[in-house]
Amino acid sequence: MVVLLGLRPAQATGPQQPTAVGLPPMHSTEGARLQPLRAMQPGPTDFAASGFAAAGFAGAGANSLLAQAAPPRQVTALADPSNYGDRFATDVNGRVLQNDFIAVLHETVGSAQSALNLFRTYHPRDQDQVSYHSLIGRDGTVYYIVPPEKRAFGAGNSVFNGPNGPETVRTNPALSPSVNNFAYHVSLETPGDGFNNRRSHSGYTQAQYASLAWLLAQTTIPDSRITTHQAVDRSGSRLDPRSFNGQGMFSLLRQYPTRSGLSR
Repeated sequence: MVVLLGLRPAQATGPQQPTAVGLPPMHSTEGARLQPLRAMQPGPTDFAASGFAAAGFAGAGANSLLAQAAPPRQVTALADPSNYGDRFATDVNGRVLQNDFIAVLHETVGSAQSALNLFRTYHPRDQDQVSYHSLIGRDGTVYYIVPPEKRAFGAGNSVFNGPNGPETVRTNPALSPSVNNFAYHVSLETPGDGFNNRRSHSGYTQAQYASLAWLLAQTTIPDSRITTHQAVDRSGSRLDPRSFNGQGMFSLLRQYPTRSGLSR
């Protein structure tokens, strides 16, 4: 069963923990609550779907994937609390934050298990702390790692260039501003031939694309605010998710009735 959560910007009177509605629920999470759907303004995506090859997602292939009524296998694999934090209602200068959520797509550049082990490890130093909200394995399993109302540490120095101009937030005076405060980070497990720094690899499985579309369909994040780590990264060093079939993924996503009005 699809549960649609309404999206609205983070607002709170205190310094921390605004309500993160509009993101998919998690088995161990009770912080997200049902809210009315919030109308979104259309805007350009950070990467154009038309720029990707269809790679077998057009026509009957896509329909047969979506015809699977049951949701994908889901596993809760919580990160160590050192690897995530609260979403802040104000930045380091006390300005109230009202960014709508974005979804940032990543890849693991290693096995899913190695990534999960890393996230479960206690990291006392800021520079070592890392996490995603969710990870999708090669078999389509969705791993829930950080509760959606919390701030995963998925991107360092980063900015989202959307219809409202550049969006980035500094919540720690010792660190560069980033998109983490308003991002929902999702990673795809990299194929074995991609455990390196090459610019491409053999790509992701159909099960991964189907699960990614299903997961994003649980949110009210519009297409225009679904982006990639490469697109938001300011260092120029991030390429993920490499070999990603954006056209195929959006084709799957837009078949969900819950996405009506959220496509550009």
